[in-house]
Amino acid sequence: MNKSISIELFPPKTDKGMEKMKAAVGELSQLKPEYVSVTYGAGGSTQEGTYATVDWLVEQGIETAPHLSCIGSSREEIHDILERYKAQGIHRIVALRGDLPSGAGLGSLGELNYANELVSFIREAFADHFQLEVAAYPEYHPQAPSSDTDLINFKRKVEAGANTAITQYFYNADAYFHFVENCEQMGLTIPIIPGIMPITNYTQLARFSDACGAEIPRWVRKRLEGFGDDLEGIRAFGADVVSELCERLLKGGAPGLHFYTMNQSAPILEITRRLSLNN
Repeated sequence: MNKSISIELFPPKTDKGMEKMKAAVGELSQLKPEYVSVTYGAGGSTQEGTYATVDWLVEQGIETAPHLSCIGSSREEIHDILERYKAQGIHRIVALRGDLPSGAGLGSLGELNYANELVSFIREAFADHFQLEVAAYPEYHPQAPSSDTDLINFKRKVEAGANTAITQYFYNADAYFHFVENCEQMGLTIPIIPGIMPITNYTQLARFSDACGAEIPRWVRKRLEGFGDDLEGIRAFGADVVSELCERLLKGGAPGLHFYTMNQSAPILEITRRLSLNN
């Protein structure tokens, strides 16, 4: 099955966290990921951590795709970051608006307010040097007033010059297929890669999902709640749910999978083993 695999890391905040992340990357290398993306906080709140993680990945010869969010940054700051990455030989960027700090409104936090503006700026400044990945929301962005508005916003990013999209995680395959179909009807044909979040901790997952608008199906929530503190049970059930989701997505034509690793290798390796994607 010739499908792309990519993984996402977050910048560790401690030396111990960095060692754990490096170990996870070593274990995940057997998947031969097309690239490894590295997250970046709003207004550059994790910028130094992102740089340290990106620098290490580049030193290992790993294709690296730093996240870059435009909220809270000037054009000059963004240009400087991109020049740094270009000098490192990086050719892929995940271009995002970024999360608004609590209580803040658009228009007061920087010169670029939307991801399509960031994509346009990168294309103007660097032409086609960078392959640009953007975000997509099969269950629609939590701040979008309607599904149509969300699709129009996605179209703007594609028309600005995005090459590929990575979705927010989801557990309903139909949401993904419906989103892709709607995009195709609008003439949008870039690859849309499903973002996959393993299920290992119900409390944490519920908190993430409520914040980002990702729906946990009721039957999955109820089963997870029933495990209580049985982490082993949660992980086994989670592996079943996510493996079946991935299998359906790949069989249905998804061009690949992008795993949100949370800097852990074991859940990803178990899912890919079941899908026979481990090399």
